[in-house]
Amino acid sequence: MQSQRRAPMNASNPFFDNIEKKTQMKKEDIYSIADSVSNADFSNPEVVRQLIARIGRTAGVPVSKEKEEALVKAITSGNVPGNLSSLSKMFGQKP
Repeated sequence: MQSQRRAPMNASNPFFDNIEKKTQMKKEDIYSIADSVSNADFSNPEVVRQLIARIGRTAGVPVSKEKEEALVKAITSGNVPGNLSSLSKMFGQKP
C-alpha cells in the first residue's frame, strides 16, 4: 500500500504567519507539528500526551499535569472545544 503525499503547506499562508507571531513558534515547527497530527490516533492517550508535550516544548509553555490530564481526557473522548472562546475558558483565560 502506497502512502499518500500531501502537497507542502504554503509558506506564505497568513494563517501560519499569525500563529508564528502570537506563539513565538517557528513556522517550520508549526508545519512539522501539523504534519505529525495528520495521521495521529487521538483515541490513544499516550499519543495525545506526546503531542501535548511536544507543543508545550516547542512553544516554550509549561503544561501542568492537571492541564495535561484535562486535555488528554477531552481529546481522547472527543470533547474538544469547537472555538477559541471555549478553549480559553477551559484554561481559565480570557479570549
